[in-house]
Amino acid sequence: MIRRVTAPGLFPPPAYSHASVVEAGTRLAFLAGAMPLDADGKLVGEGDPVRQAERVIANLAEQLGAVGSDLTHVLTTDVYVVSDQPAVLSAVWDVVTASGLSAGPHAATLLGVACLGCPGQLVEITATAVVPEEHRP
Repeated sequence: MIRRVTAPGLFPPPAYSHASVVEAGTRLAFLAGAMPLDADGKLVGEGDPVRQAERVIANLAEQLGAVGSDLTHVLTTDVYVVSDQPAVLSAVWDVVTASGLSAGPHAATLLGVACLGCPGQLVEITATAVVPEEHRP
């Protein structure tokens, strides 16, 4: 259902693919940015980008489950981190790769940004995923 592509003329990516291809007629889910908030809307992991990344992945998994998908069916992500430090970006990326999102591996972009929408928020992830045929209503 999903074909991951690494372009032979480009540098081989360490933990993602250059592109993901799905056949026409496949159901896709476009997910809003997962934020590091608990079920009551309280920020989790204040000041800790790794803890926030863990919560964001957990929330992303909840979003995926609500549409009949899971982390292994993610095609693309944009990972936003409030930092200009490569070590901080790398630490968040380690959480992403350990999560199962890179099982594909999926096509991904990691971005250092100045701020995000919620006070104290350091991490957000948007995603596009396939909804497997067997999980469709």
